[in-house]
Amino acid sequence: MPPQSEWFEKDYYRVLGVSPTATDKEITRAYRKLAKQHHPDAHPGSEERFKEIASAYDVLGDEKKRKEYDEIRRLGPLRGGFAGAGRSSSGTARPGQGFSFRLDDLGDLGDLFGDVLNRNRRSSRGTGPQRGADLQAELHLSFEDAIHGVTTTVSVVSDAPCSTCGGSGAAPGTSPRVCTTCAGIGTVADDQGLFSLSRTCPDCGGTGRIIENPCPACKGTGVEQRSRKVKARIPAGVEDGSRIRIKGRGSTGRNGGPPGDLYVIVHVAPHPIFGRRGTNLTVTVPVTFPEAALGADVQVPTLGDPVTVRIPPGTSSGRTFRVRGRGVHPASGPPGDLLVTVDVVVPKNLSSEERAALETLKRVSHQSPRAKLGV
Repeated sequence: MPPQSEWFEKDYYRVLGVSPTATDKEITRAYRKLAKQHHPDAHPGSEERFKEIASAYDVLGDEKKRKEYDEIRRLGPLRGGFAGAGRSSSGTARPGQGFSFRLDDLGDLGDLFGDVLNRNRRSSRGTGPQRGADLQAELHLSFEDAIHGVTTTVSVVSDAPCSTCGGSGAAPGTSPRVCTTCAGIGTVADDQGLFSLSRTCPDCGGTGRIIENPCPACKGTGVEQRSRKVKARIPAGVEDGSRIRIKGRGSTGRNGGPPGDLYVIVHVAPHPIFGRRGTNLTVTVPVTFPEAALGADVQVPTLGDPVTVRIPPGTSSGRTFRVRGRGVHPASGPPGDLLVTVDVVVPKNLSSEERAALETLKRVSHQSPRAKLGV
């Protein structure tokens, strides 16, 4: 069924579980969540639900399509008038009289409605090229690969022409015949009085062909699920949860249509030493009490060569120092920094010399850190 015809019957907002006033971000967030929950690779048998979700997002995720869809939904009550018992042009019901008005009477809304109906007729003539479905794949990366970027491969399972029938859907040695109901067009006219809408042919399902001897391998669909490897170039600085589009590497199109796209969801493993805040890297460096009290030059690790950070005298635990340009170098934009947080370590096991030195410090020290508390 052509997409515009479904607009009268499908509540795409309900399909995605969002309000008609939802923002673009809310719609995208809902689509990603549902697509992950119902992806056929992870949940076999959910193909139809996944297609329904994709169809809903195809409309609501496009600003122009969504606007037209909302206008058509508001025109819903008018559809019953096209074929039902009539009203006069003034809007008064008269038994046995047809409903008559001009699209000009609807103003801009009529122009929009007429444009959609005309496009619906054009798009539903025959079984023209159909774009392949978009696919989604999961990719797990190490922390370093995500920082530096990597070229790798992902495995996807998608529709491919049946290797037994070559994609015809008919058993080897046979061929499909042209549907006599729609004459191979794939649609039949549905007369609505003033308008004539097209609907999918009930006999051939819109294909324009009748397969009397279906292929035993693909059950007449002409397609089979096939695993393949796709090269994915992951840019430097990619973050956990990023969604990367690989154009044209989704499912194969039908009837000469273009292929869909592949969306790769990236999962980044944590690092044992470093953390990340956007393009900045974070690291916690332990220092001794004498180093914090007297000051010291401390070696700090990076994802490359170590750097030296000057710890000034009197540095307290938890203080953070910034090393410019030693963070993430993204594919676009300026590099991030390395944020070094000091952790003053209190020794648990003291030698006799260390204990004596600390006792001396305690005896000669006249500064109390609790003085500001009044005690």
